[in-house]
Amino acid sequence: MPRPVDSLEAAFERCRECNLRLSRQRRYILELLWQCGEHLSAREIYDRLNRQGKPIGHTSVYQNLEALASHNIIECLERADGRRYGNRTHPHSHVNCLDSNRILDVEVELPPELLAEVEQKTGTRIHSYRIEFFGVENPGKSPAEG
Repeated sequence: MPRPVDSLEAAFERCRECNLRLSRQRRYILELLWQCGEHLSAREIYDRLNRQGKPIGHTSVYQNLEALASHNIIECLERADGRRYGNRTHPHSHVNCLDSNRILDVEVELPPELLAEVEQKTGTRIHSYRIEFFGVENPGKSPAEG
């Protein structure tokens, strides 16, 4: 399994390793995903880049996102409202905000007893997992307060 892409420089390096040309458009997309730290749709990526004065076409955005995701350089999440792209490729969980449709990355470690119980009940060996949480933002509480 390839090592996780944990920085913009690592994303550029993975492109080179995968023989993906580091075109201007590809750089724009990667830079945006690392700068904003959000999960964006292709349309949002297109809109933000063009507002920043970085011209890129719709087709170019879609083609580059598919190439980057297929080489595990960026994350692609399938959602009911379409695909969302993020900059983290290692196993992690998500909090899906039902108010804003934002997707927040979160590191969750399940207790070993719970993993053992799941393995026992299913006859499988768990190697990794991803948990999807769904909720609404809690007014008056910052993420650091829990």
